[in-house]
Amino acid sequence: MTDLWAQLFSFQDFGELVALVRNSIIAGAVLGLVGGLIGPFVLTRNMPFAVHGISELSFAGASAALLFGANVVAGSVVGSVVAALLIGLLGSRARERNSIIAVLMPFGLGIGILCLALYQGRSANRFGLLTGQIVAVDNPQLGWLMTISAVVIVTLLVIWRPLTFASVDPDVAAAAGVPVRTLSIVFMLVLGLAVAVSVQIVGALLVLSLLVTPAAAALRLTVNPRLVPLLSIAFAVTSVVGGILLALGGGLPISPYVTTISFAIWLVCRLIGRSRDARTLRPRRPARVALAAKQEA
Repeated sequence: MTDLWAQLFSFQDFGELVALVRNSIIAGAVLGLVGGLIGPFVLTRNMPFAVHGISELSFAGASAALLFGANVVAGSVVGSVVAALLIGLLGSRARERNSIIAVLMPFGLGIGILCLALYQGRSANRFGLLTGQIVAVDNPQLGWLMTISAVVIVTLLVIWRPLTFASVDPDVAAAAGVPVRTLSIVFMLVLGLAVAVSVQIVGALLVLSLLVTPAAAALRLTVNPRLVPLLSIAFAVTSVVGGILLALGGGLPISPYVTTISFAIWLVCRLIGRSRDARTLRPRRPARVALAAKQEA
């Protein structure tokens, strides 16, 4: 048990190791910002399943790029954008969207596994696409990630108000002249880009821990439209950067640490939310009844 604990949390020469993964820490902080901003919209629009579906096509694109010696980030982006467009254009209703995602997921996963099986390079590269990695973020990849993240953030800020309206009540928004259909497609493209850059750090299988769980935790504490994204960003950055630092100490894949921290934050927020709801819903006797009972006593 002691050996296992030492393997999970070993911090020998930790300061020197942190300097080696500076790019990964920067990338994790940026991804936390992206995931925290887009996560509340994913939940409001009931699209966590879409995140997983897009991640499978992103994994397929990244795997194909790895096999053919192309840019892995570019391949991931292409796969994500294709999936996002298919889901956005063909799945106008929730039932249709879920069916399309259920069809795309096994196809993307199968193509990705095929490409990885044919790939003759380092096994760490193959494993990292599924479970994340902390040492493979070089300067060109960081540049790609920063650029794509900037596009996602700027686009979200530009469409924030109409997208919020369309997400909360699409029928009323459409009646008010908001281009709901166009916003839906734009959001899917932005979501595809966010998934593509997230896969590079946390892996295709566990991208939900970055784009969904922090927002779900924030919504357990408040429904204030200004506080939710701020809390979601704080939770996402804590999960990713904290996971990177812990994984660095143990020399293990990043994903178990990120998902554990993210889940722990969600669990604490859920307990706080339930405790607050219980106090709010606790029946209170009217003042007159309480006064009469006191007089009778």
